[in-house]
This record gives sequence, C-alpha cells and structure tokens, in this order.
Amino acid sequence: MSCCAHHDEFDSAFTVDASRVTFGRGCVREVGDRARALGMTRVALFSDATVSALALFDTARQSLRDAGIDVVAYTDTRVEPTDESFRAAAAFATDVAPDGYVSVGGGSVIDTAKAANLYASHPADFLTYVNAPVGAGAAVPGPLAPHIACPTTSGTGSEVTGIAIFDLLSLHAKTGIASPALRPTEALVDPDGTDTLPANVVACSGLDVLSHALESYTARPFLRRAAPPSPSRRPMSQGANPWSDLGSREALRLLGRYLERAVTDASDREAREQTMWAATLAGIAFGNAGVHVPHAMAYAVAGQVRRFHPDDYPGDEPLVPHGMSVILNAPAVFRVTAETDPARHLDAAGHLGADVRDAVAETDAGTVLADHLIAMMRAVGMPNGLGAVGYTGADAAALADGAWPQQRLLGNAPLDVDRAMLADTFARALRYW
Repeated sequence: MSCCAHHDEFDSAFTVDASRVTFGRGCVREVGDRARALGMTRVALFSDATVSALALFDTARQSLRDAGIDVVAYTDTRVEPTDESFRAAAAFATDVAPDGYVSVGGGSVIDTAKAANLYASHPADFLTYVNAPVGAGAAVPGPLAPHIACPTTSGTGSEVTGIAIFDLLSLHAKTGIASPALRPTEALVDPDGTDTLPANVVACSGLDVLSHALESYTARPFLRRAAPPSPSRRPMSQGANPWSDLGSREALRLLGRYLERAVTDASDREAREQTMWAATLAGIAFGNAGVHVPHAMAYAVAGQVRRFHPDDYPGDEPLVPHGMSVILNAPAVFRVTAETDPARHLDAAGHLGADVRDAVAETDAGTVLADHLIAMMRAVGMPNGLGAVGYTGADAAALADGAWPQQRLLGNAPLDVDRAMLADTFARALRYW
C-alpha cells in the first residue's frame, strides 16, 4: 500500500474539478484571443455539417484567423458518434497535427474533438482507453493539447466534463472514455448558439440537462463510495457532494421555470439563455458527481433502436436522441430510488416546480417526482415511454443486457442494481400516460 493510500473502507473527501467557463451572448468572438493565449498556432476546428453552415461557426473561424492562427476545419462529425467516426476524426487529427483544438457544436462534436485529441496525442489501440468492462479502461498517460469547447446546444455539458460518449457498433451499445485529461481547457458558452435550434432538439438536450442534475443530486453520496487506492485516482464520478448539489439544485430550479418556454417559443431569448446556463451548471455538477441508472439504461435504448427517428434531427436512420433516451427511463427509475433518500427526492421535485406542500416524503417522494417529470415530458412533446420509440415488454431483458456493461454508472446509483432490477425498470418505462 502506498504511503498516501486511504486505510478506510469509504472515502472521506471529494474533489472539485471544472474547466474555465466564459458565459454570455457573443462570447464565441473571444475564441481567437483565448486560443492564442493558450499558445495555439494551428487549430483543428471541429464541427458538423449542420453547425458548420451557421453564422456562429464562421464567427469562431474568423476570430481564430484574426488572431493569426492557422485553422483546419473538420466538419464530418457524426451526430451520435460511433467508434468508426471517432477513429476517422483521430486519423484526421493525426494527419493534421494541430497544437490545439476548438469544437463548435453539440455534445457529439465536443466529444469527437476530445477523442481525436486523445488518440492523436497518445496513440493506442482504440479500446485501450474505453471504459471497462467494454475496453481496458487504461489511464491516459499524459496531458492532451489544449481544447476550447463552444457548445451550441443547451444540453450535454460536455464542455465541462472529461467524458466522451460513442456507439460501439459491434455491441449495439453506447459506452465512453472518461478521464480528467479529456476535460476541455476552456468553455465558451454562448447562448446565441441556441437561437436557431429546433424545438425538439431544445427539448431533448434540455431533458438531458435535467437528468444530469437529478441523477447527480440522487447519486450515491461520496461518503458511501469506496476509498480510491490513492488520492490521485479518485474517480470523476465520486457521488453526490456539496459542490455538485449546488449546481444540481439551481439547474433543476431553472429548468422547472424555463425549459417549457425555451422549447415552445424560439423567440424567448431569456428562456433559451437560462436553459443554457442550467446546462453549464448541471455539467459542472455531474462532471464531479456522476450520473447513474437513467443514463446507463439510455445507452441501451439508443444502441438497440430499430426504426424510430425523431422530428428535427438530420437524416432518416434509426435514432433515439441521447436526452430522449435518458428521460424515457427517468420516471420509472426515480420511483425506485426514492426509498434511498425520500427527502432528497422530494426536495428535487420541489426545485423542479412540483407542489410538495402536502407531500409526505417517506410515502410520496417517488410518485411526486415521477409524476412531475412525466408532466414536463408531455409539455415539451416527448414520446409516451419506451413503447412509443418501438420497444415492447419482450425487449426488457435485451435492454437490461445492454445497460449492464455501464458499471461506471450503475455503481454510482444510490442502491445496488442487478439485471433483474434493470429489466423490471425497463418494463415499467414502456408507457406513462
């Protein structure tokens, strides 16, 4: 045992990590100055086909050029990335050999830039860094090139986390790479980027934010997580802690007040700006606490989809957007987890705007929270449970098998999870109204 390893069974401290965040309308114009200050001279500018056609992308590219920086754009990012699309991006980065990265787009774009930076900086077999048990879960051996993330959706929080998520095609399941090294150096969070988002994209990404906040708030408390073998190996997903609670509570309050407005009225700039701020707060929260069962289940829902394709998303291939795949499980999950800390679940419902005045935490928390989540889902046009995106009760076992490899997330749940519990929860998530 090393000299500084914990001798206790459980951890007794938590660590706060965050990117530098600049928030405000028009702040993407700062990217050239920020990049130059980080020493960048040749930037790989990541985006996707949709975002690269927007004025915001041109603003970022021009800002970089005005700062005297050589810019090489990569706009082939896939929405909902795969191991193949990550490999293609890494090959591009290896070939271009930039000394810095800028990502302008949603979580798919930011995650793709993270992966390209990782494999170009520290080449390895693809599965080397992928979370165990799917991959080897190897530690990133050193620092990456600086990365400035400019999110265009009020959702994933990827701009402030060290996580990159993708579909592993051979498994028909999502998995990811998680390391503090992947966390972007800086985030420029410009609400102007959300003004052009279609309603369903705002809804799905906003509900992902809600899940980040709610899962972080209800995660296994950090004092109930096993002590790391050494302090430097404390996981990013360290469980609910006082720091993550702050961001989670405020994100829930903002979403309860503004999300429906942001979805139903594209001209409501206040609502879209406040939803973007909630996304930043929830990203910082779950980047330090971690999410749990709804997200673990979501990776199976997205990975096994057969026919469903949502409105407002490009292409026509089967797709359950990430935020949708998460929120469809959430009411069923929180009915189960409420018993682990009824007061905290009821408190979360109250922050979201539920009427909790006559509720008794011990008996009502799960129902009040689940019912309020369902009401919010209906208000922003979500499908009625997993059945509405093509699943039936016959799929519950296969979905449970798909979620089971997400041990990094399941281990962060406030209760012990087994396959039977997952299958039962999938079954309960088929229909809500």
